[in-house]
Amino acid sequence: MNTGTACSRSLKLFLRGQTGRSSHCYKPCYRSLSTTTTVPSLSKAVQSPPRLRRSKSTSGSSSKRLAYDFNNPGNDVGPVKFDYVYLRDSCNCPLCVDPSTRQKLFSTAEISLDITSREVVRSDDGVTRIRWRNDIPGYDENHESVYSLEFFLNGANARYDTAAQVYWDRALMQREVNWLAYDDYIRDEKVLLQALLQLKKYGLVFLKDVPQGDERAVERIGERIGVLRDTFYGRTWDVRSMVDAKNVAYTSQRLGLHMDLLYFADPPGLQLLHCLRNTTEGGSSLFADSFRAASELLAAKPNCGTALKEFPVTWHYRNDSQHYHYTRPTVELERYMAKSSRQASISNVNWSPPFQAPFEVNNGTHDNGQHLRLYLHSARLLAEKMEADEALFEMRLEEGQCVIFNNRRVVHGRRAFDAGSGERWLKGAYLDGDAFRSRFRVLSEKHGPEYVVHQEVPSER
Repeated sequence: MNTGTACSRSLKLFLRGQTGRSSHCYKPCYRSLSTTTTVPSLSKAVQSPPRLRRSKSTSGSSSKRLAYDFNNPGNDVGPVKFDYVYLRDSCNCPLCVDPSTRQKLFSTAEISLDITSREVVRSDDGVTRIRWRNDIPGYDENHESVYSLEFFLNGANARYDTAAQVYWDRALMQREVNWLAYDDYIRDEKVLLQALLQLKKYGLVFLKDVPQGDERAVERIGERIGVLRDTFYGRTWDVRSMVDAKNVAYTSQRLGLHMDLLYFADPPGLQLLHCLRNTTEGGSSLFADSFRAASELLAAKPNCGTALKEFPVTWHYRNDSQHYHYTRPTVELERYMAKSSRQASISNVNWSPPFQAPFEVNNGTHDNGQHLRLYLHSARLLAEKMEADEALFEMRLEEGQCVIFNNRRVVHGRRAFDAGSGERWLKGAYLDGDAFRSRFRVLSEKHGPEYVVHQEVPSER
């Protein structure tokens, strides 16, 4: 009997609801590596497959966890124990994950708390195969789950899309600033990936030689990453001085450091600004790393850190027949992080003084202003750190240049300019953070391990 045909027939019948779930053979699919901190010793672990402390083929066990040994040269690590519930839930076989849609075909709630292994087999290439006892109803005793070394490395760290970030000040950014040619960015995926990697690390990247006068260039630049975010400002928008402006950005005034659209429930992840014309005196652009400022403050003054992480600040836009409104803390931490991380990393900073509304959740009337005044003190310290000369990266955007930056990390502003001395015209667009992260993961996986940074193997626990 052709086992592949049997497997296909069984899968089709299952999807029609006409039979129980059964599997004899299938093509295993392995989980992709997430991007996290690079640890040199891990490369040795990947080259040498790990060993199970059990023999190559073992009979069933009543244990609730599987011990996996990362004891390889250069990694003095004992076994990590993986819960069978986690392993069963992660099965990637065609009876558990549809080969076409890549969507799960069972619910985690269906897994028995008594799930355990009936047989465990490890191949010389590090692949581990498990057959189950007390499996989900409808799966027979031939159902087999296959796990790669990469799967266990990911699972051992339980990470949440963490990545290497570099906190920067003016001196570092002047050394590390990355200018990429527009044509290369548009035509070469590896150059695009280089831009995305720069955004991952620093939150800021620049393009040069953008076609001058091309008002749609910013669309093409953004769409290389993902679908543009359409807002009430439009799919793209113009930043230029105008009479009776509805936004301070559309004046010639100094624009203080801020982030955009914090009055949205989900502010844009990336912002793009393409300079179409700049013949004015003044108007240089300002950028600063809010993560650097916030992390230093959280470490040096824990009470201030608590205020920034917890005190509710309301943002709003109420003008031009629009009324947007949202409350959030100034500093947000990653809710789910790698177990090997020693402290929570910052996920977002929220800072936009021009669009701050009156305090609502806590305005000081119920606690004699204790928390409000602590927040004021903390916010002042954060502003001083971001606005310090050594923190500010200042440059004048010229025609044919485009900046892309992380709107949830990098605060941006502008020096005042003389509107009568010439014309300053930028074309802008937004992208969601999810679109950026998706594109980065796909290109990282496609173009090889030099762009895929791994997490370290955990210590014994």
